[in-house]
Amino acid sequence: MAHNESFTTEEIARLLKVSKLTVYDLIKKGELKAFRVGRQMRVDANELEHYKLRTLEVKSAPEVEAEKTIKGSVRQVVISGQDSSLDILARQIESNTNQYRPLRSYAGSLDGLIAMYLGKADIVSTHLLDGDTLQYNIPYIRKLLVSQSFIVMNLIGRRAGLYVAKGNPLQIRGWPDLAKAGLKLINREKGAGARVLLDEQLRLNGISKKHVKGYGDIQTSHLGVASSVANGRADVGVGIEHTAKVANIEFIPLMTESYDLVLLKTNDNEQLIGNVQAILQNKSFQEKLQSLGYDVSRTGEVVYEQ
Repeated sequence: MAHNESFTTEEIARLLKVSKLTVYDLIKKGELKAFRVGRQMRVDANELEHYKLRTLEVKSAPEVEAEKTIKGSVRQVVISGQDSSLDILARQIESNTNQYRPLRSYAGSLDGLIAMYLGKADIVSTHLLDGDTLQYNIPYIRKLLVSQSFIVMNLIGRRAGLYVAKGNPLQIRGWPDLAKAGLKLINREKGAGARVLLDEQLRLNGISKKHVKGYGDIQTSHLGVASSVANGRADVGVGIEHTAKVANIEFIPLMTESYDLVLLKTNDNEQLIGNVQAILQNKSFQEKLQSLGYDVSRTGEVVYEQ
């Protein structure tokens, strides 16, 4: 996130999907550090990010194994990815059964798939565009999980594109405009789906990353990128529509992403796969995702199996 960006308690409540009273309680307990500007309480963007990492950080493998031993039949399920739809899924899994305890990991799409290959993630979200086929996810999953059997289910469809300042002063319309002289980009970290999307579009449009100012400037979330554009630290960034609304900036839609879930097909996962698919196909769950502006026309559909 941008170092000098901050949020009001109302904005924090909206971002965390809790009440203002909960935010005030977190501040009072010292779990969320705030400062006062006149009569208004504000929280730094970095502090919000650190709070999320402190409270939702996935446990290490030894810790997970220790808890499995202690709790017996309760299985820890690591859900990897950054979209807020995954938090809704985690709560639904926990409320639907006492067999699973969801843990959240905020790794990017590529890192999540690598973690699954290494046995460190159970449900991985991915939105990786293959520029040669213009297909999402499957080319990457097949290569990274080449020796595994897996199932891919659609979670949501969401619009991806470019963040620009209010009024779009530089008249940015699409990917070719990233070659404009003097334009300053804010990028995502390696492994993030937005970073892969940017790299593929630069390649397809014949734009060298060496000629893109700010290519090496990194933020680790959609909100961090949007905040950098909102406060003028960058002219443009790649992200999703929902976050542009939160940051109160303009959004240029260029792609419709297939945001999918990957699970390994093992004996241990047979019941988990069934539970996840049932949740995805539940109308109430889909309505919650739809309220965030996501496309649920394919939610729960099996995209690919191997």
